[in-house]
Amino acid sequence: MRSIIPEGNFRFIAIDVETACGDAGSICQIGLACVAADNSIHGYSTLVNPGTRFDAFNTQLHGIGPEHVVSAPRFGEALGDLSTLLSRHHLVQHSSFDKRAVTAACMSCGLEAPDFCWSDSVQIARRAWPELKGSGGHGLGNLKKVLRLDFHHHDAGEDARAAAMVVLLAEARLGQSFGEMIALSGQTVGHRRSLPDTRDAHPDGHLMGAVVVFTGSLSLTRSDAADLAARCGMDVAGNVTKTTTHLVVGDQDLGVLAGHRASSKHRKAEQMRAAGHPIRILGETEFLELVSLNEG
Repeated sequence: MRSIIPEGNFRFIAIDVETACGDAGSICQIGLACVAADNSIHGYSTLVNPGTRFDAFNTQLHGIGPEHVVSAPRFGEALGDLSTLLSRHHLVQHSSFDKRAVTAACMSCGLEAPDFCWSDSVQIARRAWPELKGSGGHGLGNLKKVLRLDFHHHDAGEDARAAAMVVLLAEARLGQSFGEMIALSGQTVGHRRSLPDTRDAHPDGHLMGAVVVFTGSLSLTRSDAADLAARCGMDVAGNVTKTTTHLVVGDQDLGVLAGHRASSKHRKAEQMRAAGHPIRILGETEFLELVSLNEG
């Protein structure tokens, strides 16, 4: 089952994943809790087909088995659908497992691990409720009891919402904002160092309906290239998905075949094109000619 992906700008997004087996990359469910400016929480959850076995222990925890994910998207597709939203927000995980799982799942399907900006709500909880150390700890199970949180543990959407609530309650308890709390706990504040330059299309652009992804070394900065594309009506995404219509590759990288020396975006686009997907792979020079033609 998939819900509707929240739209808009949020203070932060809590994320949780469930896995099918002991392999960290075997993600079978992704849940999000997007916290708006008024602290309302907008949830999202999707099942994922991990393409691997389900262990009885894991299924007993979360109730998800192979029969539930037969028609669910594979991880690469699910992440592609979420990448634009996730790449422009600060993500909160409860412990470091979720980042590890996303990285492992990317590796298992030949994708570059996204350079999302992560923080850990366990560290926030330790500052807000230090008395719980040695008295049940700061896991979601114990915080559920202590903070009287109402959620169904080991459902990705519910656990994400619980992590978001932990942050909101910690803000109230400490009298500090989310940004202040993560700064004081030594975690990264704001966007990561190499935020993918995603853009929404200008509605009057001549290339409206196109979705472009950039990879490789460009003479332009990624930000300038993204601005050019958006002005011409192209949505700029961070990863190649089934909605991608154009992949722009640095001129010096364009001649590289879809092998180990090519980026995962380039390899995926080549595979999709070979399978009949109408994706166009351009060098930077061709891209500049395309946007110049449509700007004139």
